[in-house]
Amino acid sequence: MGREHAGTGKLFHFCAAGLVALALSGCALLGDVVRVENGDEYKKERVKEEKKEVRAKPGSGHLQQAKRLMSEGNYEGSLKESQKALALAGRNAPGDEALFTMGLVYAHYKNPRKDFKQSLDLFNKLLREYPQSPLAEQARVWVGVLGVIEQSKQVDIEIEEMKKGLAK
Repeated sequence: MGREHAGTGKLFHFCAAGLVALALSGCALLGDVVRVENGDEYKKERVKEEKKEVRAKPGSGHLQQAKRLMSEGNYEGSLKESQKALALAGRNAPGDEALFTMGLVYAHYKNPRKDFKQSLDLFNKLLREYPQSPLAEQARVWVGVLGVIEQSKQVDIEIEEMKKGLAK
């Protein structure tokens, strides 16, 4: 009798485990269906947002292209696209972003044609023309850093001139 009872208990536990496994797999399948539906819904919403963004900000497409080109190391292309974005935006957004991007291109350490003076001028222009820009504080930091670099270059030039004067 003891053996029969133990076998029935095992069968009961086996069936219960099977039901739990079946219930869990059913929930997992339902989760996949919900994710797919939400994924399609997400894609539709993202397309609407992108269309709104393009309509709302003239030049934003050129600006995105400029940022992509800069990340790829195409600094000349990035400058050209940023200039197009600035021309289309005028004194509206994303003109501030276009100036900021151009400033970054001229300051970029990998840019063989980097020009800290030009970068400094662009960041100062951003501060003058877009004082309320969310990028204004970052531009101020860049102005400070680039100002120190330009001052140290001037000091180096003066030291070299002194050395030449002493050598004569």
